[in-house]
Amino acid sequence: MAALQAGRTAEARAAFLAIADAGRATPKLWGVIAETSEALGDDATQHRALDALLAENPRDLLALCMKGNLFLKAGDDRAAMGWLNNALAHAATATDLPPEIIARLDQAQEAAQQAAARFERHMQSQMAAATQDQNLPPRFEEALGILTGRQQVYLQQPTSFYYPGLPQTAFYDTSAFNWVAGLESAYPAIRAEATAMLSDKRGVAPYVQADPARPNRGHTLLNDTRWSAFHFYENGQPLADNMGRCPATAAALGAAPLPIIKERSPMALFSILGSQTHIPPHSGMLNTRLICHLPLIVPPGCRLRVGNHVRSVEAGKVLIFDDSIEHEAWNDSDDDRVILLFEIWRPELSSEERAALTALFESVSLYSASAA
Repeated sequence: MAALQAGRTAEARAAFLAIADAGRATPKLWGVIAETSEALGDDATQHRALDALLAENPRDLLALCMKGNLFLKAGDDRAAMGWLNNALAHAATATDLPPEIIARLDQAQEAAQQAAARFERHMQSQMAAATQDQNLPPRFEEALGILTGRQQVYLQQPTSFYYPGLPQTAFYDTSAFNWVAGLESAYPAIRAEATAMLSDKRGVAPYVQADPARPNRGHTLLNDTRWSAFHFYENGQPLADNMGRCPATAAALGAAPLPIIKERSPMALFSILGSQTHIPPHSGMLNTRLICHLPLIVPPGCRLRVGNHVRSVEAGKVLIFDDSIEHEAWNDSDDDRVILLFEIWRPELSSEERAALTALFESVSLYSASAA
């Protein structure tokens, strides 16, 4: 150690290797050999030391970073990303890391991102030549983003009920729904009713309200009027006064395939998102429905993300999406954003499945301890 402290790195490393060759190396010694080999530019010996160290401790963050750097130096981005991303994954659950390890991890993150970008550019170049005459769907580009780590996999994660075998589709093509054109044609009349509703806010309440019979799950907009609702159906019951004030909206809703489930569905409302308000990422309760938005009053700066897909909100243009996939919304303007929001059955469900699901959900709603 005296030679190392005196700056005689090669001499110190030779002494350490002699100990290792005698079969007396410890993981700590292999770590010192790896660091001195790095300083001397001896990649082969550094690989040897790191392999020995990682055989004893596969989660050693410094060793993982150094291993990734060796592959970067050799021009093997794919191998480097494996080591660097492994280090970053283990670091995510580590605590009280020393500054030198944090610095290495910061370098690893930047290096992994740069390697992933080079890898993606290579694939895009190759794919451009191979598919220049093909019209590939957006899901191919999403798959490429997931492959390179630029995007993540978003799947259905309903909070209450999961029905297997349904497509993992974030946004649906509205042209597949024959009632959408009629709804969009009613946009001017529905927008006028929403504007009248906003003039006095009678019947408007926070969208997310505390339930005294359920624990508070920490929603950031709980009982917050920045995200409010004017309901047409609530807990499956029509609100006659609100529907009477908005006859065009009520008529338009009647043409959509709304679920009819006692004490649960339909759900339909004007959703009012206040200025400079963000609805944080969340997932809906069920994957047996889709959520429909008809944007009515849309200032600039309004958008909706579902999974990896972000859509700008355009007045009068319906959006249909699977809310069991993580989603969030923004109103970055200085004015309220208002949409007509309602649920429909998923089109993939047969009439028999819809009937069975209705019976199932009603049994849940009607359950009480006295009936058990």
